Amino acid sequence: MQTVSFEHLGTLSYQKAWNYQQEVFDRIFDVKKQNRQLEEKQQLSTPNYLLFCQHNPVFTMGKAGSIDNLLLSKEELTQKGIEYFEINRGGDVTFHGLEQLVGYPILDLMNFKQDLHWYFRELEEVIIQTMQTFELDAGRVDGLTGVWIDPNSENPRKICAIGIRASRWITMHGFALNVNTDLSYFDLIIPCGIKDKGVTSLEKELGKKIEMKEVEKRVKQQFEKRFGVRIL
Repeated sequence: MQTVSFEHLGTLSYQKAWNYQQEVFDRIFDVKKQNRQLEEKQQLSTPNYLLFCQHNPVFTMGKAGSIDNLLLSKEELTQKGIEYFEINRGGDVTFHGLEQLVGYPILDLMNFKQDLHWYFRELEEVIIQTMQTFELDAGRVDGLTGVWIDPNSENPRKICAIGIRASRWITMHGFALNVNTDLSYFDLIIPCGIKDKGVTSLEKELGKKIEMKEVEKRVKQQFEKRFGVRIL
């Protein structure tokens, strides 16, 4: 069974988290690089990581994004104390903020399955199964990434955004699950470039604030189940 090293980074700026993701990526890549010079029986196993954190308010724009989906100027962002980054994950613009669980799985997919479509679906399933533990109807919407509440209704609502990058089969970035998130920030963007669907949070759906630690515990449990790993 694969093991995954868990780290909770607390609340930190997006730049610090991005830098740390790169450090962890480099650790895994260095092992892979060493292994290329060793015989198979001598090769070292590559480590896997799962990072949790919260971010100060920030909009991030993926490689496929359009600046038109950001409804504020850079000056207005500064006035509101919101950071902005153009980053190397896929997808469009999204928001990260306090009381949102951000998860960064940094995995060597050669330890699992070398298939990015599979990886996306498994990440979504982790969140879908977590939402079901809160007795919420969660699932996918055809043609769109992420996890939605009441996905088959006339009013599906996005509760979790997912965007990744993979290089040499090592993953970066991950998911952002709205727990007690201030959803008013999403009014300042067209989230993920999707104009006709709303966003939601656990707090909004359940009508009460939810302990972040409880959500983190349940997500970790589902991550272990879906990926068949032990989190250390």
